[in-house]
Amino acid sequence: MATIDRAAMRVAVLEGGISDERDISFNSGHAVARALGDAGYGVIDELDPNEDDFLERLAGGAYDVAFIALHGRGGEDGMIQSILEYLGIPYTGSGVIASASAADKTVSKALYARAGIPIARDVVLRDDDDVCIADIVDAVGSECFVKPAVNGSSFGVTLVHDESELPDALELVFEHDTKALIEERLVGTEITVGVFGFPPQALPIVEILPQKNSEFYGLDVKYIDPSLVHRIPAQISKEDYERAQELAVRAHEALGCIGFSRSDFIVTKHGPVILETNTIPGMTETSLFPDEARHAGISFPEVCDELIHIALTEVEE
Repeated sequence: MATIDRAAMRVAVLEGGISDERDISFNSGHAVARALGDAGYGVIDELDPNEDDFLERLAGGAYDVAFIALHGRGGEDGMIQSILEYLGIPYTGSGVIASASAADKTVSKALYARAGIPIARDVVLRDDDDVCIADIVDAVGSECFVKPAVNGSSFGVTLVHDESELPDALELVFEHDTKALIEERLVGTEITVGVFGFPPQALPIVEILPQKNSEFYGLDVKYIDPSLVHRIPAQISKEDYERAQELAVRAHEALGCIGFSRSDFIVTKHGPVILETNTIPGMTETSLFPDEARHAGISFPEVCDELIHIALTEVEE
């Protein structure tokens, strides 16, 4: 595409929203707005879809592009993408179908399996299903993770150590979603792999270091000093490293993602097994994706600028 005149562009940064990750989204949006200012963009407005006048401001703002910094429900599930499509406003990140597919872990797992990407054993339950604890244990084992099928940032997730904990874990998960994903607990090294650009390329892999007071990468760990949690590059075998990068790009493509994504894996003794793909990774100062990009020599303003270029290129095509 032709070089854009950044100073003449009007950008709407969409942040906040309606999900459990609302506060995190504000942090991402503020960071993106600062980065776009550093990159030389002229008008940068931060808009919250949860405000009463949001649609009026969005439709009447004469925006050249929207930068989506919304996480979870309403942001990563295709909802805001559909609104932007209807209004004819180009936007960063993945489209409606890819966003919806990645947001629902049961759908994304089906697409992973079809693409030959290893996945964990699971059971899917709806909130009105009859529950048989013994059947769940038979399918995934007594140690398992119970998580909302559609949610992010570990809200509603429980690590279950034995079957006695399953009823409480299910009660919690159905406070966040009407569909639960129950997965076997995988043993190994937790890593995350960012994918960026067009054509998509894998970024340096981050290893998630275990924390003394946390059994998994939950809310109490995700937003502390990244130097305490992230190790780049991940200390895994060369074979597993290259395999994880390959699988992350394959997941990105299987879902139909655009611009960027971040896939999480457990590296087991048999190799990497995918957990999920985030189509709008966190963009705060402590987030994983910006950390990976920095280690690839890509500054945060450069990341945000390139995502806008890709969004506008998609429109031209």
